[in-house]
Amino acid sequence: MSLLDTGVPAVVLRIDRNPFHHGTLGAVRSLGRAGVDVHVVADCAGSPVGRSRYVRRVHQPPAPGASADEILAVLRRVAGQVGRPAVLVPMDDATAIAAARLREDLTPSYLLPGMPATLPERVADKAGLAAVCADAGVPHPTTLVPDSPAAAADDARRLGFPLVAKWSRPWLLPPGSGLRSTSLVHSERQARDLHARTAEAGSPLLLQAFLPPGEDRDWFFHGYADGTGLLRAGGPGRKRLSWPRGAGLTAVGHWTPNAEVVALAERVTDALGYRGVLDLDFRRCGSTGRYHLLDFNPRPGAQFRLFADSAGVDVVRALHLDLTGRPLPEGDPVAGRAFVVENYAPFAALRTAPGGRELAWYARDDRAPGWAMWGLWARHVSGRLRQRLGPAAVPAPRPATTAAVSPAPSTSLTDNEKASS
Repeated sequence: MSLLDTGVPAVVLRIDRNPFHHGTLGAVRSLGRAGVDVHVVADCAGSPVGRSRYVRRVHQPPAPGASADEILAVLRRVAGQVGRPAVLVPMDDATAIAAARLREDLTPSYLLPGMPATLPERVADKAGLAAVCADAGVPHPTTLVPDSPAAAADDARRLGFPLVAKWSRPWLLPPGSGLRSTSLVHSERQARDLHARTAEAGSPLLLQAFLPPGEDRDWFFHGYADGTGLLRAGGPGRKRLSWPRGAGLTAVGHWTPNAEVVALAERVTDALGYRGVLDLDFRRCGSTGRYHLLDFNPRPGAQFRLFADSAGVDVVRALHLDLTGRPLPEGDPVAGRAFVVENYAPFAALRTAPGGRELAWYARDDRAPGWAMWGLWARHVSGRLRQRLGPAAVPAPRPATTAAVSPAPSTSLTDNEKASS
């Protein structure tokens, strides 16, 4: 007998067009291995996710920046094709926010956690999170919201360099704008120039005190808050390697006991009355030792499969179990378990871990996505390399001459790679 109710399908939803979003594949595999029919509403053209044996069907997603009405129309179309109530699993902030706001319209076609409709948007908004932390007594880096380019320069000088610049609602950033959700700022001019693009970004610019990275400083917490608010499944993890280094996604993570991180997660979710899957990012201050909450993501984090406990429950399975009225088995944490995103940390993928290890892309029971990822990644890296090398990578034709001319020494591709790294 399956742990999950296989009579209730799941719809995994994502608007973000990132073909390397391994969290989507993790959700597909987690539910599919338990016998659940998994429908994916995401752009899988060229993505390894669509190659998984556990995908029942891929559906056309809403366009990036789609309105709530457009998202609702897509989900209603998908519901008609699925033909029975399904658990909805949003995989990015935009869809998590939309799903909470549309919960009444989506019922009974979809099963969703019950919480205030605006709560996911409140915690995903970087400015809102600062207020949430202040109310809950959870440490958070000093954050300022300048109201003009001149004020941005003044605030940057007051905070000191480097500092962190964030767009309050990063899911509103227009594709192709070149704007990043988070960036390091090293000068008043940078702060001023970023603020000047506020209208383009679609949300206010935040300037935040920088907490330097370091050994044992980057932590995260994944969990599922059930209908009573109790945190189930998941746990605390330590980020051992990130991509980009020092400030990016988790390339290598370890399940590591940390009572202080757990207590902070419980404090903020209790204060909010949050329900459903959550992913929190913390950084420990090197001088005070306090853990600061940096981000609250109201949906599964990409590395959620790290926290598969001894009963086989992770936060996505916990969501399905709870919403279908099934009890969550009491599994034990698997301390030392590792999660590795092999395209970002290929050497770490070769190492063993005391609690076992899961790769983001390769799996013995689902090999096609792993092979597809390497082909896609090779094309991605070669394209980026051509961009970085530019015209210098293409040798200019030699002028015709009647005399024998010895060619000048050329620089090899390998040397160019080294020079640009």
